[in-house]
Amino acid sequence: MSKYSIATELIEDFKFTDFPPLPFHAQNSFNDFAISNSLDHDAESDKSSEPFSDMVLDYIKQMLMEEDMGEKYDMLQSHPDLEATEKPFYELIGEKYPPSPDQPPLYFSSSPESSDFNQNHFISSSQSSTSSVNDEELFFKILPASQFEKGVEEAKKFLPSADRLVINFGEIDLKFPPEPINSFRRPKNHHRDESIFRESRRNKQSANSYEEPAIPSEVLDDVLLCAGEKFPKVVKAIREKIYNEASKKSSKRKKPKEEVVDINTLLLHCAQIITNGDNQRANELLRQIRNHSSPHGDASQRLAHYIADGLEARLAGTGSEVYRSLVNKRKTVSDVLKAYQLYLATCPFRKLSYHYANQTILDTVQNAKKVHILDFGIYFGFQWPVFIKMLSCRPGGPPKLRITGIDNPQPGFRPSERIEETGRRLADYADRFGVPFEYRAIAAKFDEVKFEEIAIHEDEMLVVNCLFRMHNLADETAIVDCPRDKVLKAIRKLNPAVFVNVVVNGSYGAPFFMTRFREALYHFSAVFDMLDVTAPRENEQRHLLERDMYGRFLINVISCEGLERDRPEIYKQWQVRCLRAGFAQVSLCPEFLKPVKEKVRAYYHKDFNIDEDGKWILQGWKGRILYGLSAWRPNYF
Repeated sequence: MSKYSIATELIEDFKFTDFPPLPFHAQNSFNDFAISNSLDHDAESDKSSEPFSDMVLDYIKQMLMEEDMGEKYDMLQSHPDLEATEKPFYELIGEKYPPSPDQPPLYFSSSPESSDFNQNHFISSSQSSTSSVNDEELFFKILPASQFEKGVEEAKKFLPSADRLVINFGEIDLKFPPEPINSFRRPKNHHRDESIFRESRRNKQSANSYEEPAIPSEVLDDVLLCAGEKFPKVVKAIREKIYNEASKKSSKRKKPKEEVVDINTLLLHCAQIITNGDNQRANELLRQIRNHSSPHGDASQRLAHYIADGLEARLAGTGSEVYRSLVNKRKTVSDVLKAYQLYLATCPFRKLSYHYANQTILDTVQNAKKVHILDFGIYFGFQWPVFIKMLSCRPGGPPKLRITGIDNPQPGFRPSERIEETGRRLADYADRFGVPFEYRAIAAKFDEVKFEEIAIHEDEMLVVNCLFRMHNLADETAIVDCPRDKVLKAIRKLNPAVFVNVVVNGSYGAPFFMTRFREALYHFSAVFDMLDVTAPRENEQRHLLERDMYGRFLINVISCEGLERDRPEIYKQWQVRCLRAGFAQVSLCPEFLKPVKEKVRAYYHKDFNIDEDGKWILQGWKGRILYGLSAWRPNYF
């Protein structure tokens, strides 16, 4: 049985109901947690909960497998058969084996890219795009002729010494592989020179000369064990760790009383001093904040640590540089997946948002033969594997699916590299589930996309999807021609069948610094408190999530100005914008929200809120609304 069939069986066995009831009861104290024994029971299939299937974790598995491909080239160099074949040739020219590090090898191997890749375009029609490296892919080439273009003296370096010009083949035990020599001949590749040149250009730029470290085996285990029925066990481990951590703290001896500091008041006071321009006093307050903050402390200490980073950058006038360095910093897939795994296990926001968007799209395209999804902010494409599987189960067969993935360009010579790789993985999933698939990557800011160049076919149903990313666009306080309204009107002109818009609900986008700072403090206090209650403090995944996502958000809000600063709005303001752009809001399905609310109450912490306001679904923590979910269609009246 192949690894894909095994992974598929695991995914099909796992449902949202596999989550055991969360042992968070009437009180907030860690000591009141009761770890449920129902976690160990085997999950049963429930067709109604299929949209909650965690195929995204299988998707993560494939990404991690791709990470290992870079290491296989090094493994080939030390292969026993390869060494046995190389050694006689080195003896023939009078060199020692293995060669010295400074000596070029007698062969090189390249991984050519398809023409589809060069066009940022991927088409799938039930053929797997997954490739593997094995012993049969060892190809040999002689030294390039360009080495002999430097003159006779240079060429002599590659000739054997005079005393070895006469060779007695009887004295040399030449070992050749049993396969015919033709099996080692690589097919001619017209794209190889182009790919080598492109690789050499990337290596010349420091921003792209990054070599991704090998992913530790424990990280692989954490992600692979999350698939299928093993996902609840990961949730159980996280919750038991919280319980044990709380028990240890309660059993420890009480420490001497320390100085009690209202860290929020100190932060507000420091922000006001910076606004007044008293840099000396601001530096003194920042030193006090540093003494009472830590990236590994409680919720308020962690929040204060990252806010202090933003205040320091604002005080030094380097906010834009610091933020750009954080955005452009290449994040390893391993780090992203570790943080994402914790987020799925402890928080329902992302899972519910994906479920809402996918179900809305499925209901809209249930009779369509061709579907085109325009996804703003596709990133790693975590939303789409489960959608593709659900689409493959449609009565009458799946439609042809076309996804256009749009995301901000990366720095360097390959701005669309990440979203191109996303397309490859999605094409592989479409092949596995028999869904005709086509993908196009567009690396551009949302307001710079040339919508007239997006091929919209008359015989396909268009869907526009944007989750958690609209606040990245500037509003009218930054530029007269508001990019938010511009993009919304452009989407309306495309006349989509449905537009799914999930927004960050926040009022920390005000132009005045103190107003913005105060609202950001309240908003992110809820976020850090949520993580403190639901995840262990010493958990490295939590640290990555806080540092690389929420820490970066705080740097942006506090220290950046102009077009670079994100400006979130409350969901009611987004409602006005969508109506003004010519959309009408789609009503909620009455059968959708009730079971979702029951599952969130049963499987997650009791302080998570799932409510509705009109046609909006609202998600929050302890009464503070953090996200708003909505769907829109063109208003023809």
